[in-house]
Amino acid sequence: MERIGVGFSGELQPSEVVECVRYAEELGYESAWMTEGHGRDQFTILTACALATSRIMLGTSISSVFARSAPTIAIAAACVDEFSKGRFILGLGSSHRVQVVGEHGLAYGKPLTRVRESVDIIRALLQDGLVSYQGDIFNIEGYDLWFTPFCREIPVYLGVVNPGMLALCGQTAQGVILTRSTVERARAAIGHVSAGALGVGRDPSEVELALQLACSVSDNKEEARDRIRGRVAKYAARFPRYRGVMEEAGFTEEGKPCTGAESGARRANRQHVPGRHSRRVSRAHPDIPRRRHYLAYSNAIRGQREGSGAGQGDRSSCTC
Repeated sequence: MERIGVGFSGELQPSEVVECVRYAEELGYESAWMTEGHGRDQFTILTACALATSRIMLGTSISSVFARSAPTIAIAAACVDEFSKGRFILGLGSSHRVQVVGEHGLAYGKPLTRVRESVDIIRALLQDGLVSYQGDIFNIEGYDLWFTPFCREIPVYLGVVNPGMLALCGQTAQGVILTRSTVERARAAIGHVSAGALGVGRDPSEVELALQLACSVSDNKEEARDRIRGRVAKYAARFPRYRGVMEEAGFTEEGKPCTGAESGARRANRQHVPGRHSRRVSRAHPDIPRRRHYLAYSNAIRGQREGSGAGQGDRSSCTC
């Protein structure tokens, strides 16, 4: 069974996001996701969303394990989960070197190890209310919660790109978050997740897939598509990881000019993003919802899951 959600990462005011999530619940959307960025604190906004709704699932997509300590993430997650009465999904990720070093002034290293240890610490703290941990990254003598979490186990999804992180999802997470992924990449990702799960004796069907597609709405189709191309250019310019995804999709030459992070460079880079690539990782009105696009993902995912012994429902969301 496919479940459709909505995500937010653009220029809306915090109060506008809350109103949109409330309206999404009325329309029957299954989940709402909040990115971590420059304009809003995701846990604060999701708390407000929890108080304004009663059914819709709420998730972070993603919270950086570099920008916050593991105990801080656990506390924030437990608070949102209590206000939402158990409707919270904790999406975690390693972010990007350019953000962690350039924007937060922090060291960036061993992202896979840091994600794994963060998940271990967060789960232990929520489950037991107390954690002591000695790992390759973290050395916590003791940290205890001064309250009882609403749920002792909160679902953890990992937002990842490379095969090693995808395998880690299969080993430890309840879900994987794929961003701006083509059908082919989604199919390959499920293979890596399944291999990771089977490697530790886990059923791959325990791991859900949350697929996020960029969404742009306008009365003019070309204007909507141009906005999408700008966002794809931004990601390709700033993050080598996503530029690699673009090149992997067969747009190697087009991805080379996308190397500047400044807004002017992003505007110039927009022309190098082919419309056929942006259409493979997004939806632009009046194509929304173009059912055959979603069916292509659904059929590819279902086929790959059946081949790996998996068969559980997955989530899709349009990110505005």
